[in-house]
Amino acid sequence: MAEQAEHKENPAESIMEKISEKIHGDDHDSSSSSDSDSDSKTQKPASPSSVKAEVYRLFGRERPVHHVLGGGKPADVVLWRNKKISAGVLGVASAVWVLFELIEYHLLTLVCHISILALAVLFLWSNAQSFINKAPPRIPEVHLPEEPFLQVASALTIEINRALAVLHSIASGRDLKKFFIVIAALWVLSIVGSWCNFLTLFYISFVLLHTVPVLYEKYEDKVDPLAEKATIEIKKQYGVFDAKVLSKIPKGPLKAKRV
Repeated sequence: MAEQAEHKENPAESIMEKISEKIHGDDHDSSSSSDSDSDSKTQKPASPSSVKAEVYRLFGRERPVHHVLGGGKPADVVLWRNKKISAGVLGVASAVWVLFELIEYHLLTLVCHISILALAVLFLWSNAQSFINKAPPRIPEVHLPEEPFLQVASALTIEINRALAVLHSIASGRDLKKFFIVIAALWVLSIVGSWCNFLTLFYISFVLLHTVPVLYEKYEDKVDPLAEKATIEIKKQYGVFDAKVLSKIPKGPLKAKRV
C-alpha cells in the first residue's frame, strides 16, 4: 500500500518540476533576449547628424547660406525668398543696364529728362485744376535724414580701413600665399576689365549675386563634393609649387620680436 501511495505522488511531483523548469527557462530566455537587445542598441551605427557634421562645406562654412549672407531682407532678396521683390530688383538693374549700355543714355541726361517730365506734369496739373475740377496735387516735402548717411559713411570707413590693413600685411611680405592670390585676382580682374566697361562688369556681378547663391543653396549637396576635390587638387599643386619655387627664394634674417 505504501509503494502504491509513492507511485501516486511521484507523477504530481514530476509535473511540478516540469512547470518550474519551464518558468525558469522562459526567464532565462527573456533575460538573454534583453541582453542581446541592449547589445544591439549599444552597437548601433552613428547617427545621421554626426555623419552630416563631417561633410565638407564650401569655404568651411558651418551655417546655412541664408545666415552666411547676413540674414534679414537682403539675404531674402538674394536667395529669392520673395520672388516679386527679387524679380523687381533684377528688372530695375536690367533696365538701367539697357538704358546706359545698349541705348547709350547718359546719367545726367536721364536725370534731367525725368525731372523735366515730372515738373511739367505737376505744373500743368496745378494750373489746370479749375478746368478738370480736381484738387491740386499734394507735393510732399522731402527731407533726407542724417543718420542713414552717417551709418553708410561709417561702414565704408571701416571696410576701407580693413582693406588697407590687408594690403599693408600683403605688401610686407609676411604671407606669400595671400600675396600670389591677390596678384592673380587683380590680373584676372584686369583682363575682364579690358573686355567690358565698369557698368557691364557691375551688372554681371549683380546678376551673379542674384543667381549663384540661390543655385548653390538648391544644389549644395552636389557642389560641395566637387569643391572638396578641387580644393584638394589646388592644395596639391600649391605644395608642388612651394617645393619647387617658393622654398628656393632666399629670405632675409627675421627681426627680433618685440617683447
